Amino acid sequence: MTGLLAPAPTLAQERRLVTEIPGPRSRELMARRTATVSSGVGTTLPVFVERAGGGVIVDVDGNSLIDLGAGIAVVSVGNAAPKVVAAVQDQVAAFTHTCFMVTPYEGYVAVCEELARVTPGDHEKRSALFNSGSEAVENAVKIARHATGRPAVVVFDHAYHGRTNLTMALTAKNMPYKHRFGPFAPEIYRVPMSYPFRDQAGMTGAEAAARAIRQIETQVGAANVAAVLIEPIPGEGGFVVPAPGFLPAVAEWCRASGAVFIADEVQTGFCRTGSWFACEDEGLVPDLITLAKGMAGGLPLAAVTGRAELMDAVHPGGLGGTYGGNPLACAAALGAMETMREQDLAAAARAIGDTMLPRLHALQERTPAIGDVRGRGAMVAVELVRPGTTEPDPALTAQVARLCHAEGVVVLTAGTYGNVLRFLPPLVIGQDLLAEALDVLDAAFAAATTAVRSAG
Repeated sequence: MTGLLAPAPTLAQERRLVTEIPGPRSRELMARRTATVSSGVGTTLPVFVERAGGGVIVDVDGNSLIDLGAGIAVVSVGNAAPKVVAAVQDQVAAFTHTCFMVTPYEGYVAVCEELARVTPGDHEKRSALFNSGSEAVENAVKIARHATGRPAVVVFDHAYHGRTNLTMALTAKNMPYKHRFGPFAPEIYRVPMSYPFRDQAGMTGAEAAARAIRQIETQVGAANVAAVLIEPIPGEGGFVVPAPGFLPAVAEWCRASGAVFIADEVQTGFCRTGSWFACEDEGLVPDLITLAKGMAGGLPLAAVTGRAELMDAVHPGGLGGTYGGNPLACAAALGAMETMREQDLAAAARAIGDTMLPRLHALQERTPAIGDVRGRGAMVAVELVRPGTTEPDPALTAQVARLCHAEGVVVLTAGTYGNVLRFLPPLVIGQDLLAEALDVLDAAFAAATTAVRSAG
């Protein structure tokens, strides 16, 4: 077994390649992984991590990679933020678990108090804590159905909400999330999302919302809708930023029809988009908001926060879970949120966007395969297509990602059609590292498009 690593007070913030990617030690560990871990658990980049922090990941071969993934938007405060580390160390020395439903503890309450302060709206709020984004979404649906007495849940094209049976039904994409895992939960209805790059030219947010609402009213019936569940910016769906006015129109329809408006901010939340929550960009106040990922600095914690009358409508014992709101995770969340405030990581996210978007737009001008550049704050993406069309090009997307990985930059792919490169750097990444990562991306696109022309 590997011994515990002593914490490193500093980690050099540099890209450094000392072996090929993956190196020999990572390959040895990958062989062990293959022999013991289910092949159903995928791996984006087969390097095994020894240390990580700031904007870098250091592997077991000594390579230092620039991180533009942040563990899929989880380690926004960094992989070993000092306040998170200290809070967890103190808590683990006190106790690791009691189950909040058996004998409660202050940390759980403190997290819920903090969520009431930072989430949108000044109404009275309640929260319940869970382990994952999927659990948060599933429980938000339970709450909405219980409070309204209605069965139907409306979701959108390009949505991703999780991997449990109910959240698979809520998720739009079949492969790899739903394929051959059915049958799924009933009373889920899907309507069109605002997708400016693929919608009819000139379609406004209000027009896109009217299209979705017509479908709800004709195919579901407003009186049957318990909740409308939406990611303000779909994550796995490709960082699709809806046209202005779309989300407010949907939220207003919910208010008028008595449906619960649920914002899934699992990926967008906690300063990622340049505000504490993406809903704030258009002044939205959701009835319920689901949270996870960046909430606890890398420890598993999720929440549903919402209007007190909705959250309290559920009977005692109707919500919970053995590990939900684990004391270590709660301590980490308090440390992470304190870090976000003290370092103004919402402003840091805006600065990341201000660096990335102009560089990506310039890359788009000289790269016909980049059909769209979009995003907000430190949640940025490019969509790749066959030049001159909107036909997705997932092969080129995968090739560019591989070239970035080989040069020591971690990037992720996404999108309903597998043709989106998404960038989610830690919000504490240095501007010099970010600029270097974009240089590597430029070179990867040049190499990939040159190879395509040569093959043609």
